[in-house]
Amino acid sequence: MLGHTMWETEGLQTLGIVVIVCASLKLLHLLGLISFSEDSVEDELELSAVRHRPEALEQLEAQTRFSRKELQILYRGFKNECPSGVVNEDTFKEIYSQFFPQGDASTYAHFLFDAFDTDHNGSVSFEDFVMGLSILLRGTVQEKLNWAFNLYDINKDGYITKEEMLDIIKSIYDMMGKCTYPMLKEETPRQHVEIFFQKMDKNRDGVVTIDEFIDCCQNDENIMKSMQLFENVI
Repeated sequence: MLGHTMWETEGLQTLGIVVIVCASLKLLHLLGLISFSEDSVEDELELSAVRHRPEALEQLEAQTRFSRKELQILYRGFKNECPSGVVNEDTFKEIYSQFFPQGDASTYAHFLFDAFDTDHNGSVSFEDFVMGLSILLRGTVQEKLNWAFNLYDINKDGYITKEEMLDIIKSIYDMMGKCTYPMLKEETPRQHVEIFFQKMDKNRDGVVTIDEFIDCCQNDENIMKSMQLFENVI
């Protein structure tokens, strides 16, 4: 019984990693790249200079929880890393491979890219980027959990299957690498998912709905704590 409880706890805590790892994208892109200058006029003029012209700052300010100044700073960092104004999947993979050199982050980066690429056109624009960050860093619990559900719902059919959950969990273990989990057995992620999925799938129909997902997460203290770690980072 003790072992069962341990697996259940680890499974629930792993879900919380979603928000933490997503926030690392923001940290990588911005904290190491941006210059905190007051050149706001230059920033506004340069908004129209890239190939993909972002929406007006006023509109993004209304749609996100970032101030005008924060959006200018975010844009400067985004532009420095992505002069074309968009990010492709390879860039996501490169970022995460640098951040998690001890593991293989390519699969998780692929899933994360799909979650940011809300219109599924194969690229993440500045708008996509800040809309996602606004939810992850300053959104309500409901908004963050909706975003996490979308990440786990790989085929975007409105349900999470056991295999989808397994794919995400395995990608997280692969990204963290053997240094983090040196004694990890091959069957560990599947055992982990079996217990986690049973807890979420309340009606035992073989899929997890958004309501089941949110209800389970909101009633777990570890997940709620993990979702507060990166609040007010900027």
